[in-house]
Amino acid sequence: MINATGTLRTLILCLALGPLPALAFDATREDVRKFTEEMKKKHGFEAAWLDAVITDAKSQPKIIERMSKPAETVLTWHRYSQLMLTDERIAAGVQFWAEHRERLASIERETGVSPHVIVGILGVETYFGRITGKDRVLDALATLAFDYPPRATFFRAELEQLLLLAREERIDVQTVLGSYAGAMGRAQFMPSSYRAYAIDGDGDDRRDLWESWDDVLASIANYLAKHGWRAGEPVAAPAALWFPRADGLVAGGRTPDTTVKALRDRGLRFDTTQEGKAPALFIRVDGEFAPVYRAGFHNFGVVTKYNRSVLYALAVDELGRRIETLVPVAP
Repeated sequence: MINATGTLRTLILCLALGPLPALAFDATREDVRKFTEEMKKKHGFEAAWLDAVITDAKSQPKIIERMSKPAETVLTWHRYSQLMLTDERIAAGVQFWAEHRERLASIERETGVSPHVIVGILGVETYFGRITGKDRVLDALATLAFDYPPRATFFRAELEQLLLLAREERIDVQTVLGSYAGAMGRAQFMPSSYRAYAIDGDGDDRRDLWESWDDVLASIANYLAKHGWRAGEPVAAPAALWFPRADGLVAGGRTPDTTVKALRDRGLRFDTTQEGKAPALFIRVDGEFAPVYRAGFHNFGVVTKYNRSVLYALAVDELGRRIETLVPVAP
């Protein structure tokens, strides 16, 4: 058997030479066999069902290739924002907000989570349900669990969660589609997040993140609330440097590592209702011709729990804010 490092090197070499066909997993392969045996012993899965599922999974080299080049890590803010903040996406968001106005308002009253962030997440993640992924989730998670050593531990845990979710929510694990990383539904929850944070928002005793907008909206809000969302607080604010006093400002983090007062003392100018001791961080991203600066706050760090990317959190906030300014006043 080729060791993990050898497997990855072989896949990388083959990807460089051209696309490979998907291959079914061998149930007798040591790491696959150990996983299935553990699932049977730990969770009592029926052997025939589990073996059928695992042997139906296919290793997809294209998934490993895409995993190594996510948009948030290869694009500049200028390019990423061009993709996410289009007039068409904003218009779709305005229509979506108007259609779900009452539910968004009730969720804000219940959880404190701002509607603009919920709408922004849906816009960035799936274009308001239009793009939910075309990869079979079983293939994605199995490929990354067994043929992607850098993050095999994480994705084996997610594959375990997918199997449990399928049993609990009556999901057909062999047909469900999602992203190349295994995120599912209109909210793009990973299986572990689905099990932990998804909510039955429409009262039908199911947590359906594919067809029920009530479930989707409530689940996103619950995820943010459980990760520490603070009602009424902003996510980020436009900023500028006050030269030559911009000393000691270091960008690159996702969560606040200083305070509003400290940022201002070091030469960053921005408007906010946050008090001086409020948590904050310095954000610098690449614009078209010059750097773009932001001050991020506590809720910025919460949004990055949904996706570990500064560009993602900026896009969610700005898309949601632009949509919010255009939503017609309720009659």
